[in-house]
Amino acid sequence: MKQRLLQAAAAALALVLAGGVFAANFKVTLLLRDDDPRLERTRLERAYLGHPAGPVVDALKLSLAEGRPELEAAGARIDLNVVTVADAAAARAAVAKSEAAVVADLPAAWLLAVADATPVPVLNVGASEDALRQADCRRHLWHMAPSERMRADALAQYLVARRWQQVLLLTGPADEDRGRSAAAQASIKRLGLKLVASKPFKLSADPRERDLANPLLLTGPSVGAYDVVWVIDSDGEFAAALPYRTALPRPVVGDAGLVAMAWSPRFERYGAPQVSRRLTKAVGRPMGAHDWPAWLAGKALVAAAVAAPKGPQAAFAKALAEGELDGSKGVLMSLRPWDGQLRQPLLLSDGFGVAAMAPLDGMLHPRNNLDTLGADAPERLCKARS
Repeated sequence: MKQRLLQAAAAALALVLAGGVFAANFKVTLLLRDDDPRLERTRLERAYLGHPAGPVVDALKLSLAEGRPELEAAGARIDLNVVTVADAAAARAAVAKSEAAVVADLPAAWLLAVADATPVPVLNVGASEDALRQADCRRHLWHMAPSERMRADALAQYLVARRWQQVLLLTGPADEDRGRSAAAQASIKRLGLKLVASKPFKLSADPRERDLANPLLLTGPSVGAYDVVWVIDSDGEFAAALPYRTALPRPVVGDAGLVAMAWSPRFERYGAPQVSRRLTKAVGRPMGAHDWPAWLAGKALVAAAVAAPKGPQAAFAKALAEGELDGSKGVLMSLRPWDGQLRQPLLLSDGFGVAAMAPLDGMLHPRNNLDTLGADAPERLCKARS
C-alpha cells in the first residue's frame, strides 16, 4: 500500500514537472485584424522601412517557445489562442472571461473596444497613436509598441546631436498623418529646433494637384533655408522616393532616409543578431520593427507567469505591470505607470545600418533617461491612471 502511494505521488510530481494537468495554465488571446491591409501582398513586396513585414503572431509564438523552459520550471503554462476579427464589435466579442491577458495588433478604435470589454491586461503591440496613452487611455491597457511621440523625440534628439536645427516638415493626406505631424512638431519644439515651414503633399492622378507631389517644388526656394527634411507619410510611397530628390542637398528623416523604429534586423549589439536570426530560422524572415513589440509581449507574459505561477489573476497582472524586461537593447525596460507605455530605446536606421540609438548621449532625465522619449509624467493626460 505504501509503495503504491509513493508511486502515485511520483507520477503526480512527474506530471507537474512535465507541464501536465497540474501546471498553472494561463490562457492568452492574440487578436489580429482580418485581411489586414498592411499585410497585403503588394505592400509586403514594397517593404517600406518600418512597415510590417509579416504577421506579429510569428514573433509572439517564438517568444513563448523561448520561454517554455522557464515556465516548465515554475510549473506554469501559457496557451495561446489566435483570433482574427473583422471590426471592433467582433474584437469585443472575441474576449473570453477565462483569459489571463490579451495581446492585440488592432486599429486604435478596435483596441479600445477590447480594453473596455475585459478587466485583464491588454498588451498593444501595433497601435502607435498618442491618444491611446493620453486622453483615450485605459487603466489595464499596456503599450509594447512605441508611441508616435517617442519616435518623433528620437529623431529630434538626433537632429540636435547633428546640429541640424532648421527643419522643413512635409505631411501626407492620411488621417493618421495629421496626428503624427502634430507629434513631430511637439518634438521639434521640445528639443529647441526651428520649424522653418510645414507643407502638405499628396499623390494624385488629378493634373490640378500635380504640384503637391513634386519634391522640387515642395522643397524649393519658397520655403527658405533648411538643414533637414522631415517627411510624415503613413502610406510610404511618397516618402520612399524623396531622398536625393529635394531641391537642396539635404538629409531626409521621418518615414524615409533615417527612420526611428523599435527594432532593426541591422542592429548588431546586445545579442540582437541572434534574436533576428531566430525569427528568420522559424519563419524565413528577419525580425522587423513591427515584430519586436510582439516578441517582447511574449517575454512579459512569460515573466509574469513565472513570477506568479499559481495566480491569482491580480498577482499575474501586478507582475506584468511591475516587471523589468530585457529586450536585447542593452537596458532593462519597464512600463510607465502614468500612461502604460513601455520605456524602450529606439533605433535610428536607414535600412542598411543603425546610425544611432535613442536616447542619445547627453539626453538626460532626473529619474530615467528613457523618459526623454515620449510624454513625460508632468505631461500626463491619462485620467484613468491618476
